[in-house]
Amino acid sequence: MFQLGKTIVSEDILEKEFVCNLTACKGACCVDGDAGAPLSEEETKILEEIYPKVKPFLRKEGIEAIEAQGVWVTGTDGDLETPLIDNKDCAYVIFDGDTALCGIEQAYNEGIVSWKKPVSCHLYPVRVKDFTEFAAVNYDRWDICNPACALGKELEVPVYKFVKEALVRRFGADWYAELEKVAEDLKSDPSPRRC
Repeated sequence: MFQLGKTIVSEDILEKEFVCNLTACKGACCVDGDAGAPLSEEETKILEEIYPKVKPFLRKEGIEAIEAQGVWVTGTDGDLETPLIDNKDCAYVIFDGDTALCGIEQAYNEGIVSWKKPVSCHLYPVRVKDFTEFAAVNYDRWDICNPACALGKELEVPVYKFVKEALVRRFGADWYAELEKVAEDLKSDPSPRRC
C-alpha cells in the first residue's frame, strides 16, 4: 500500500494485469453477485434525472424492477446501489445475444445522455471505499474475471492502465499522473512510498 494525496492505494493495481474479456465472461459482473453497483449520493441524483432517457434502452424486467424499487436503492449494508432484478441482474443490464451490457452506457454511446455509467462499474476491477480522511483504492479479485486476468497478462496491461479513464474520472488527471510516477518508481525500486 502507498499513499497518494488523500488515497491509500494497493500496489496490486500497478502489479496485476487485467483486460475485460467479454467474449469469455459474457459480462457476468453485471448479473452475478448479491448487490447492485455501488453509487455515490451525486450519482443517485443523476440516475433520477436521466432515467426517462435511459428507460427506452432497458429490458421490460429492468423497467419493472426500477419502477417497483426506484432508480436506486439502499442495500442491506446501508450503501446506495443500483436495483436488482430478482436479486440477480442489475436492473440496468441489457443483452447483446448472451452478453450482458449496460443500458446506461448504451444510451451514452448513442449520445442520448452525457453520463457513461456509475463510476464503480467504470472502475471495475478497482474498488474505492471512502473513509472520513481518505479513500482506499483496491484491486477486487473475483473468479468470474479469470479470463480478464489471463488476457491482461497476455497483453501485458496492468490494472491501472486498463481503468485509466475511470481513475481520471474519479480522482482527476493530476492524481493519475502521480500514480504513473509511482508505477515507474516501482519498476526501478520495489519499495517506494510505502505506508
